[in-house]
Amino acid sequence: MQHFFVTPEQVEETYIRIEGTDVNHIRNVLRMRKGERIEISDGNNQKYLCEIDSMDGQQVRAKIVERKETDTELPVRIILFQGLPKSDKMEWIVQKAVELGVNKIVPVETKRAVVKLDEKKAGKKAQRWQSISESAAKQAGRGVIPQVENPIRFADALNHAKGLDLVLIPYELAEGMEETRQILSGIKKGMSVGIFIGPEGGFEKEEVEAAITCANAHPLTLGKRILRTETAGITVLSILMYLLEE
Repeated sequence: MQHFFVTPEQVEETYIRIEGTDVNHIRNVLRMRKGERIEISDGNNQKYLCEIDSMDGQQVRAKIVERKETDTELPVRIILFQGLPKSDKMEWIVQKAVELGVNKIVPVETKRAVVKLDEKKAGKKAQRWQSISESAAKQAGRGVIPQVENPIRFADALNHAKGLDLVLIPYELAEGMEETRQILSGIKKGMSVGIFIGPEGGFEKEEVEAAITCANAHPLTLGKRILRTETAGITVLSILMYLLEE
């Protein structure tokens, strides 16, 4: 069943208004007709089963058939602080992270990051990543669209992470898989968790030390193999989904 997002303001007592680019997608790409059923999320963990009632070039009006709370969100809030990777790897990371339940993605400029974005390029990239996040959220049946922020400096990312309940930083020099198991298994419902992932070259030792000092980060090992930047974050998210899925 096709899945769409709206804002709470577009939800009326018995109808929901779909506006923007989704109107063209419904009418001209999917070629949907009156009476067909769709799912709509209001971005606030509320999901609606609806029937298309009418449509024109500006709006699709859908009648609410059933209301239900979203059951596709993890019971913890996860923020992925992703070191900027090369080429289009960030697009793949955003897509898969959203599918696995991340709540927010923060691209981070680190010392070993090859990619350097000026403000104009960073804004355009963030718009593209946000569009990918929305598409992935629709495909995965998410109740919210995870926010992808503009790239920020590593020091600013650490300040962002200070208020979280737990901060994790997978690091190739970390040891002790049992400690990793204990930390991950200790994550409980309602917690906020930050995950720092380095770029292709990994983190500088000074960056890891700063994360420990400034954000109380816990270095983790993900095994005896060195994972690529596009694999490491997805690995942590997959483990957390397995441990926390209700």
